[in-house]
Amino acid sequence: MMSKKTVLITGGSKGIGSACAELFASKGYRIVLNYFSSEKQAADLAFRLSRQGADVLPFKADVSDFEQVKQMVEAGERRFGAIDVLVSNAGISEQKLFTDISPEDWRRMMAVTVDAAFYCCRAVLPGMLSRKKGKIVLVSSIWGMVGASCEVHYSAAKAALIGLTKSLAKELGPSNINVNCVAPGIIDTDMNSHLSAEDLEDLKQQTPLRRLGTPQQVAETVFFLASEKSDFITGQVISPNGGFVI
Repeated sequence: MMSKKTVLITGGSKGIGSACAELFASKGYRIVLNYFSSEKQAADLAFRLSRQGADVLPFKADVSDFEQVKQMVEAGERRFGAIDVLVSNAGISEQKLFTDISPEDWRRMMAVTVDAAFYCCRAVLPGMLSRKKGKIVLVSSIWGMVGASCEVHYSAAKAALIGLTKSLAKELGPSNINVNCVAPGIIDTDMNSHLSAEDLEDLKQQTPLRRLGTPQQVAETVFFLASEKSDFITGQVISPNGGFVI
């Protein structure tokens, strides 16, 4: 029987978020599809998934704003009854020398990445705690594991998600709530569109499997951690990276 659980996916309009929405919908999940600036992509995706039989609630919210996050979760709970799975995927990327990162650059990176994950977890947890059941998946990056030159603020924010995952998993384990992290490697998404063809080829050659990952491959990892197959896994970082980091 197809699942009738509900998943909230932040940053769900494109890239990894869009791939997650498509996969969860194909598995029978109801979708709260968060977006902020990519309204057309979100509308097109929601329409396509609805045509395929999925129940989708697109919701525009700035996930760095706690009030907007609470409103989004409340809307999802009104529509579907409960949020069973949180996929905290929203984020931004920026390459700069450390000496060129302004305080505003730093604050914005932390707000969209770390604050957003904190706000989303805070908003969904009352329902999960009352049901003593839930799955939380935070999307980090390999650079949160090993650091990246010229991406210090990005790496620091993604590393914070790993710390959040491990700490929250210890705290929520007794309530039967799983918290895990996916740390993708070099994935073929718009976030890496600023890289030249030469740079992308160099990254492929640095990857033992000699190819970039796809959003769909990351989505499969996310879905595994949201499914019953991962019921005895919590506090872990799974990194689909083709061997880039071993």
